[in-house]
Amino acid sequence: MINLSRKGGGIGWIFFFLVVVVFGAGLFWWWLSGSESGSQPAFQTAEVERGNVVQTILTTGELNPIRTVQVGSQISGNILELLADFNSPVKEGQVIARLDPSTYEADVGLARAELERTQAGLDHTRLQWERVMQLHEQKLVPDMERDQIEVHMRQAAADVEIRRYILQKAQLQLDRCTIVSPVNGIIISRNVDVGQTVAASLSAPVLFTIAEDLTLMKINSDVSEADIGRVREDQRVEYQVDAYRGQIFHGSVLQVRNAPQMISNVVTYDAVVQVDNPDLLLKPGMTAEVRFVIDERENVLRLRNAALRTRLPAELLPTDSIAAGSTRGDDERTVYRLRDGQLDAVAVRTGISDGVYTEILQGLEEGDVVVTGLRLRPEGDRQTGPSLLSGRQAQF
Repeated sequence: MINLSRKGGGIGWIFFFLVVVVFGAGLFWWWLSGSESGSQPAFQTAEVERGNVVQTILTTGELNPIRTVQVGSQISGNILELLADFNSPVKEGQVIARLDPSTYEADVGLARAELERTQAGLDHTRLQWERVMQLHEQKLVPDMERDQIEVHMRQAAADVEIRRYILQKAQLQLDRCTIVSPVNGIIISRNVDVGQTVAASLSAPVLFTIAEDLTLMKINSDVSEADIGRVREDQRVEYQVDAYRGQIFHGSVLQVRNAPQMISNVVTYDAVVQVDNPDLLLKPGMTAEVRFVIDERENVLRLRNAALRTRLPAELLPTDSIAAGSTRGDDERTVYRLRDGQLDAVAVRTGISDGVYTEILQGLEEGDVVVTGLRLRPEGDRQTGPSLLSGRQAQF
């Protein structure tokens, strides 16, 4: 016998499966008809316009004074007095610090006493020589004794000269206890405090760093070997610092140094940029974002770079189009112009680029609309399929 209950259940499952298939087919037909009934695909576009194009080389650098002088001590001792501090303006010859002179004053006194003692010995030897000479004239002293006293006198004179130089050296050491500024400028660094001991046995310790003139500064910028060939002296430079992000400063290339530097396995060269700092806004050590102006064009036709990199689906390309994004020469590119809803491929000749815009020399006119890509969801189109089934998006 046939089990009717099991047979009825199988029929129910078959009926349910048929309903699901019909419903899915209807949903797919609705989505397909909705997507096919849509209008022309919505393009992202850019307009050819007139404006300025500035080609630059971007790098970073550090602000420094044009000339700095490190003031040190040639002698060792304790700092007795500081007469200048950070940001203090100083003049050439101005006293800015003093070391404890006690030891060197004692050396001067000792050297002076030694000089007086040797001077007295010289005077005594000279008197003896005069007496011997008188006796020698009377034939009472032999020549040997005369020669001997003459040698003693010359040795005594040499001893006096030695002691005089020793005194001069001791006095010089005493004078070095007074530290003076060698130039006019402003102190940008002070490395010692009162009471600190400085030791000059191996090298002169640096007490102060003086910048001669902070109204005129320089930027030491690292330019890679790939770009250094386009940097030249007197070239215009624009730069910014983090302290004044909304302000653009201007300068010029002072020097391109030939000494190579290896930074992160990249060969760079130091391009020195001279900058004016009349308001003292810029400070030593600031990091600057530097742009070397290589070329500049004013009021020229320009187009956004995205239009030169457009990639469209094959079914949307014009029939006479060459390969998407291909070039015909070093300065020729292919773009897609949109006119009356129709696309046509246009070969354009390009000039310089600033990274955002490229100069158009030939092929387009002001006001032309060029495709830069496809919109994923056209505006105003409510009958779009699920995002996983939507049309392909333009690639850049």
